[in-house]
Amino acid sequence: MPRSVLLLVNRSKPAVCAALDHIRALLTRHGRIAAELDADGELLTRTHGADLIMVLGGDGTLLAQARRSVHLALPVIGVNLGKLGYLAEFDLPALERDAAELLGDAPLAIRDRMMIHVEVLPAGESRPHFVGLSLNDAVVTAGAPFRMIQVGIRIDGEEGPVVNGDGLIVSTPVGSTGYSVSAGGPLISPDIQALSVTPIAAHSLAFRPLVVGGDSRIDLTLLRSNTSTATTAGTTLVLDGQVLRPMNTGDRVTLRRHDVALRLVHNRHASYWVTLMQKMKWAVPPSSQ
Repeated sequence: MPRSVLLLVNRSKPAVCAALDHIRALLTRHGRIAAELDADGELLTRTHGADLIMVLGGDGTLLAQARRSVHLALPVIGVNLGKLGYLAEFDLPALERDAAELLGDAPLAIRDRMMIHVEVLPAGESRPHFVGLSLNDAVVTAGAPFRMIQVGIRIDGEEGPVVNGDGLIVSTPVGSTGYSVSAGGPLISPDIQALSVTPIAAHSLAFRPLVVGGDSRIDLTLLRSNTSTATTAGTTLVLDGQVLRPMNTGDRVTLRRHDVALRLVHNRHASYWVTLMQKMKWAVPPSSQ
């Protein structure tokens, strides 16, 4: 029996709008569209009877829709109509090629991708005032007026180091190729269950990024922060570069693996390592051009 699709559409991208009618026809020919929703909507509360979710946009769209829909536990197909297309493994030609297989009754190639569950507890409070998710990373960034901040780290309840610098990045393996690697963090295979902790411009030559197991709990305490004003944002918690939460001295951030993994449909014709070399230029030697 053909699969039905919950279509999540980023209409802010001209390429998405240009291809939408063609994609609708493709899905109708090989399967069924259970519902079509805008990508800027609220948290999804039901599946609309769909067998899988298809996200039209780019990597940023896929990040946002992962947080919006992961609790539904449906397989997610990312269709890149943006720039990089690193997380969204299918482009329009690939979707055309594989539509019959994706929407038919053959087993899908699904890769579980861990997400981070994030809680913020203000100083002296025992209950979180903020709860969020991230697929790529959770970043504590110094913010204006850009003075050095201080973050204490605990791992699985044990005291760790104190970071003095511009902030800290806690990343999933999927997010290890993003902000984390730009700050000197490690590349981690997405099939590994782990979290990496990477300082941003640490005021120490000895501080190195670290990788902990996927079952670990990381607690961060803001020992010194930059205070936000009416015109500037101070120290901020940023999830996937999209969700922002102001932070104050004494606030605590708890990070752990989310209970539900993102079920990402894999493009059988794509290789993670080839994509890393082609799109991220991993290990590409200097060019004479």
